[in-house]
Amino acid sequence: MSDGYERAYRASLADPEAFWAAAAAGIDWENAWTQVLDDRDAPIYRWFVGGELNTCFNAIDRHVAAGRGDQPALIFDSAMTGAKRMLTYAELQYVTARFAGVLAGFGVGKGDRVIIYMPMVPEAAIAMLACARLGAVHSVVFGGFAAHELAMRIDDARPRVIVLASCGLEPGRVVAYKPLLDAAIDQAEHVPEACIILQRPECVARMTARDHDWHALIDAAPPHACVAVAATDPLYILYTSGTTGEPKGIVRDNGGHAVALHWSMQAVYGVDVGDVFWAASDVGWVVGHSYIVYGPLLRGCTTVMFEGKPVGTPDAGAFWRVIADYGVKAMFTAPTAIRAIRRADPEGVLLKAYDLSRYEIQFVAGERCDPETLHWAEQKLGVPVIDHWWQTETGWAISGNPIGLGRFEVRAGAAGRAMPGWDVQVLGDDGQPVAVGETGAIVCRLPMPPGAATTIWNAPQRYREAYLDRYPGFYQTGDAGFIDAAGYVFVMSRTDDVINVAGHRLSTGAIEEALAAHPDVAECAVTGIRDALKGQVPLGFLCLKAGVDRKAEDIVMESIGIVRSTIGPVAAFKRAVVVDRLPKTRSGKILRGTLRRIADGDPYTIPATIDDPEILREIAVKLEQIGLPAINHGDQ
Repeated sequence: MSDGYERAYRASLADPEAFWAAAAAGIDWENAWTQVLDDRDAPIYRWFVGGELNTCFNAIDRHVAAGRGDQPALIFDSAMTGAKRMLTYAELQYVTARFAGVLAGFGVGKGDRVIIYMPMVPEAAIAMLACARLGAVHSVVFGGFAAHELAMRIDDARPRVIVLASCGLEPGRVVAYKPLLDAAIDQAEHVPEACIILQRPECVARMTARDHDWHALIDAAPPHACVAVAATDPLYILYTSGTTGEPKGIVRDNGGHAVALHWSMQAVYGVDVGDVFWAASDVGWVVGHSYIVYGPLLRGCTTVMFEGKPVGTPDAGAFWRVIADYGVKAMFTAPTAIRAIRRADPEGVLLKAYDLSRYEIQFVAGERCDPETLHWAEQKLGVPVIDHWWQTETGWAISGNPIGLGRFEVRAGAAGRAMPGWDVQVLGDDGQPVAVGETGAIVCRLPMPPGAATTIWNAPQRYREAYLDRYPGFYQTGDAGFIDAAGYVFVMSRTDDVINVAGHRLSTGAIEEALAAHPDVAECAVTGIRDALKGQVPLGFLCLKAGVDRKAEDIVMESIGIVRSTIGPVAAFKRAVVVDRLPKTRSGKILRGTLRRIADGDPYTIPATIDDPEILREIAVKLEQIGLPAINHGDQ
């Protein structure tokens, strides 16, 4: 085990104020804080009270002032259009200062909200940074979200201005954003004062009286200086869907966010000034906020923005091409992307076409990385593959394997060990700690370190109820799993996905791990369904590797045998179905809850975040063929 990690972890829990004050020295402050940690409103905590800074200055201007203006800051690569573009730190400063001037011209100032509804284009990052420059609060909405979902966010955030692109590009289709925005504004009670549109040639939007052209405005705008804000002032709102379907606006502050992300880039990911880092996600999700835009730029790295998907845009080698073209040192993606590449290119033939000599490490997060996917990636990529675990609410890694503090042994199925600042524990239904290796609710002792969510926008009581009340003194992650004797954290499923089979609590993640060991299975999902005798029983969904032409029935029977031998008869695993695809969100997470409702024949609404709604209809047909209700009640 790494001595550097052990020392840092112990110090962060023994004296968190001293630990994070030292980390804060890596950030430029307009005025120093008067108190590192304010616990007067516990269980709500505030970091760096009294301090003032500007996040945009720390992400751009200070690097230019340090003489690194010519260093590449942002590289854009679109597999959809073939476009490529590079912005140095000086160029990013120039365009960001002018777009801040554009926003200021519409009256946007400190504390005002701006909604950004854009795909993966550099202008999305520029708009985010321009808001931070002014002290305004941005809320990025994933491009292509349905009008109703967008309207809900408009009414909650009440933006002064909305910034959008005319369209987004998906494999085989163009998604026009302007009609979706117009419909959302028609539905919303709040009406923004102006909309700024980045016209893309693939779909030029029709302009109305409230609409303004991005390029015409930015060419004429004066640059705007950075505005100092309180460390505790909000930087952004990022909406995540709640269990009721009502979006939760997670709020991130300026000071704690800048300190945590700047520190994490070197400590967790092992990258520093001048290194090229690529988070293959989207600015609409927390990964995009933390590790496409803010984290790399705060540290002085070069960040990559990629428009496209790992397979089909144009081929399964797209990821390796980008790594080779730009000398990426460390890359971060979801396990589902690795599984998609593995399914299309199981032997890793496409890797051999690229020079990956500067590629040192691969990170995965977003969903549990099963051991089969981990071992395939380790074998084919020839670099360490690090699974780590975090959430929209936490903003950065709760557990992982800290490269900058001294990497330790990788254990398949584990998301590393708790990172400095995070006191991770596992509790039972009674709120008491469970035995080592026993599954329960994963929680984090308060206070959470800097960079975690501070509240829910307009709903502080809802924040307490959702995260703090169930286990007093702890943050409730909503994930279930266990911690082994060596301190490795195994995140097995959401607490809702722990199924009770005749009184036995089983993790769907453990069953998925067994299924993934089948040589023909590329990807799988397990959910619990109702059973008259046992209460619940598991149901498996299997996606096969490219080129497999065996009978589905044979593969299902073999999979049932694997689960029986691996987990035992207690799992009562007797049903599985082979499907072409799994329903996922646009960020790659499998919609297990929707699968469960389909299999149980329960009414459901097609999630606004789903990548392709047609998948649900195909799965319903497959389930009916094996005797499950699978009535498609989805709202169209």
